[in-house]
Amino acid sequence: MSRHSYTVVLTSLLLISLFCNIAPSNGEKPLVVCTTTVLASIVDDLAGDLVSVDVIASPSVCPAHYDIRPSDVDAFAKASLILMHGFEPWVEDLRKASGSEAPVVKIKGGWGTPKDLKERYKDVAKALEENLGINISDRLSKCIAGIDATDSWLKEFSSSNGFTGTPVLCMMFQKEFASYLGFDIVATYPPPEKVSAKQYESLVENATKSGAILVIDNAQSGTDLGNKIAAEIGAVEVALTNFPGIAPHLNNVTEVMKWNAMKLSQALENAKTLGELNKVKEKLQGWMAATYALLIVAIVEAVIIIALLRRSRR
Repeated sequence: MSRHSYTVVLTSLLLISLFCNIAPSNGEKPLVVCTTTVLASIVDDLAGDLVSVDVIASPSVCPAHYDIRPSDVDAFAKASLILMHGFEPWVEDLRKASGSEAPVVKIKGGWGTPKDLKERYKDVAKALEENLGINISDRLSKCIAGIDATDSWLKEFSSSNGFTGTPVLCMMFQKEFASYLGFDIVATYPPPEKVSAKQYESLVENATKSGAILVIDNAQSGTDLGNKIAAEIGAVEVALTNFPGIAPHLNNVTEVMKWNAMKLSQALENAKTLGELNKVKEKLQGWMAATYALLIVAIVEAVIIIALLRRSRR
């Protein structure tokens, strides 16, 4: 959405909000508005019974490309605290349009590995305590322990499923997680709209030379490009998600990590099956080529024999 379009939309939303009752009622839980389901899931894990949580961007789309709605203005206006990552271009305009005076806290950094995720939990806990006066140190300790357990599970799962050293082509937003699991990332690619024809050729060349058997996509960025590359290099495409909520049972990032790991395991099995089928196909093609060659030789020999017989009869 262009800056001009944002201005028009936000102006309209501001007018709508003026007719809404946006003042919080006394006695209500403080409202924490989160820009993504990642932040919302962390708040839920840490203080879900102590605060109300509202999430802005759908987990099925890239937050950077999210189109704001009238309900978002209302959410910002009622917020006691707003949490964002820092890559959402619409937050400041939305805050101004809503007239919100709630503190806006940036929770910077990735969440693609258990180590990084623990830091994000600590950052959110700090934001809740400093801005809402909520002490959740005990709950934070339990969440950290849960992430450590997931870390152990993922490492065991990676080892038992042969992830380590497997050559893959990876969308840049999934690189951190794929590297953590031990995959050999032979090349990465940006969001599809930023991939030029020259970059595409380079990706295909690198993936082919390195024998990449998986193309690891990012679901929120679109999968057409990954599927196209996979078809060209004879690999299997698998789309992972960075955000909870894309499926009903994915309530937080640790569940997302496990789900993504299981998808990678299935994709790897499919890739191995595809590889075996390709070997059989190559053998059949070789056998057929040899058969055709022998047939041609037999035909030629037959023609020669017939010609010699005709000459001998003269």
